[in-house]
Amino acid sequence: MSAATPTPTSTAFPTPTRTPTPTPTARTTEHGPAGPSPLTGWTRTDVAALADRLLLAARRHASPAHALVTPPGAPGGYGSAVDGLEGFARTLLLAGFRVAGEHGRDPLHLMEHYARGLAAGTDPASPERWVTPREHAQAKVEAASLALVLDLTRPWLWNRLDPGVQERVIGYLAQVVGDTGYPRTNWVWFRIVVEQFLASVGGPWSREDIESDLAVHETFVRRDGWYSDGAERSYDHYNGWALHLYPVLWSRMTGADEFAAPRLPRYREHLDRFLLDAVRLVGADGSPLLQGRSLSYRFAAAAPFWLGAFTGSTALSPGLLRRAAVGIVKHFADRGAPGADGLLTLGWHRPWRRLAQHYSGPGSPYWASKGLLGLALPADHPVWTSTEEPLPVETADQSALLAAPGWALSSTRADGVVRIHNHGTDHARPGDRVGDSPLYARLGYSTATAPLLSEDGWDAPLDQSVVLLDADGRATHRTGFERLAVEQPAGAAVLASRARCHWVDPDRGVPDHGSGRPGTAVDAAVVTTVSLVRGAWEVRCVRVDPAGSPGWPSVAALRVGGWPVSADRPPAARADGSTASAVAAHTSTAVGLLGFAGAGVDRAPDATPLGDATATPWLRARPRPGGWCVAALALGAPPHVPPRAELSAPGAPPAVTVTWPDGRTTVAVLPDSPVSPDSPDSPVSPA
Repeated sequence: MSAATPTPTSTAFPTPTRTPTPTPTARTTEHGPAGPSPLTGWTRTDVAALADRLLLAARRHASPAHALVTPPGAPGGYGSAVDGLEGFARTLLLAGFRVAGEHGRDPLHLMEHYARGLAAGTDPASPERWVTPREHAQAKVEAASLALVLDLTRPWLWNRLDPGVQERVIGYLAQVVGDTGYPRTNWVWFRIVVEQFLASVGGPWSREDIESDLAVHETFVRRDGWYSDGAERSYDHYNGWALHLYPVLWSRMTGADEFAAPRLPRYREHLDRFLLDAVRLVGADGSPLLQGRSLSYRFAAAAPFWLGAFTGSTALSPGLLRRAAVGIVKHFADRGAPGADGLLTLGWHRPWRRLAQHYSGPGSPYWASKGLLGLALPADHPVWTSTEEPLPVETADQSALLAAPGWALSSTRADGVVRIHNHGTDHARPGDRVGDSPLYARLGYSTATAPLLSEDGWDAPLDQSVVLLDADGRATHRTGFERLAVEQPAGAAVLASRARCHWVDPDRGVPDHGSGRPGTAVDAAVVTTVSLVRGAWEVRCVRVDPAGSPGWPSVAALRVGGWPVSADRPPAARADGSTASAVAAHTSTAVGLLGFAGAGVDRAPDATPLGDATATPWLRARPRPGGWCVAALALGAPPHVPPRAELSAPGAPPAVTVTWPDGRTTVAVLPDSPVSPDSPDSPVSPA
């Protein structure tokens, strides 16, 4: 056989026939307004139609022997060979879910299509052969998708492959055994899953690999069912679509019981607790938080809710699990993802390349397939037959402390917006002195706003930030901050952090993997920030202390930035004295309560994936060492009366009393003096 001839697959597959591309019936009410889908209007039929549309659209961009799926677009940072493998493996995930949930029924001939690709991709003589795990680390990621689906669809795919193809697949996957190049992050699961499949088919595997990788996973465990993606403070959607997903799916693989049986109760316990937080992070419109890297995976954020259905979670009802999962999927389908051509692009609702990381290519967005995992469950499963129940944000205003990531959650039923106020996540370690990642280190994120992701957004934090400015307007960064205590007095939340704020001259040659840019850092001052949160309002208290910082003589101003609001037309804006606001679909307001003498609104073109124009209100003050400045910031309906704040009298223990618009008050003790970022946490608690 010549190198140009694709390797044939087994003839056990039926001859393909042309099938028209299905489309989901948007807003269908198949069961009527009182049926199982009164909130989203989508049933399993609609979700399945979306999956089929995605699969058939991707098929149009497959190579002749189907081993590479390369949608149109600029190559990713790892090159076209990796892009094509990603496109194959990630759409195979969706094909596997689709066929497994139909007990092998396969009218689109998905298994035949992917069987041909498996044969060609693992053939060293094929022009479509895949890059291998030894040749490129990204192949280790994609190998896990191959292994998961080969196990999930074993009767309809693996068992019907030609023995020679099976042997080549085993040889391809076996390259991961004993590999010491896996990062100590969610990547450990890629090797566990692959070696589990290899063990089930008589291939090589290593007990030591699996046991050591499972032990590494345990080091990621944090409070309340959360995981950190490695040793850094990395909290994001990888909690759901990776660190909860793989343990559950692995536990269901052939032969996994030996390792999984003693661990599965703990995994289920973690998932149940995480779901209680995760469901409150979904906006009423179905939007997930715009926070963290890999946001182009979009509705993969639905994965943990489908996992709850797989495990029979008692934390959330089947109807609520489906409401959350389908709501997220439908949020994107209603807003242009996939596009008219049926393809997913690098972006959010629309193509927006800057949302991607260096490693992202045109096949990368198809990890969104994880958000359609529910299709692997049959039509008579309770998650599909139970009546949808409203999300927490749809039933009442919500307030909660998410202790692991250091977030205070506040959502409001009136506008359906979920907000988090962040004093615990920066994708770094305490004491690091790198630039802030807009995806992690901002003081706030929501389901209705996106951080500024322009070059200025990376180099000079503005939105949801507290920075010091020099005479040229250069802004400091806070990454590496010290996390202080988090408390929840009645009706409010109080949380705080302290940073040795620093200017960074960034190294632009480092590939963007979502974290802040490294570079040469110069300390400006120690800045302590305390947030009191209630409803749509945050009262932000800021103290600046020189603390011997070499850059202090260059400090010219303190700036506090509010929520960025984006639209396709420039948002309306207003600034007057110490108050500024910007109005798009939602209103962002910044009010100086104590110590601020100026306000303004910054405008940025094409800085977020949510619109062509973004406006961000800000406040400015001359920093007074040891003194407190206090601001009120809001995102939501136009606020009519801002909170009021009063500091304790000189000589008394430092505290702030906040009177909210409804007349209720919150008193919080403030840190008295700066400490080294390497010292133990200082107390911040309600009085």
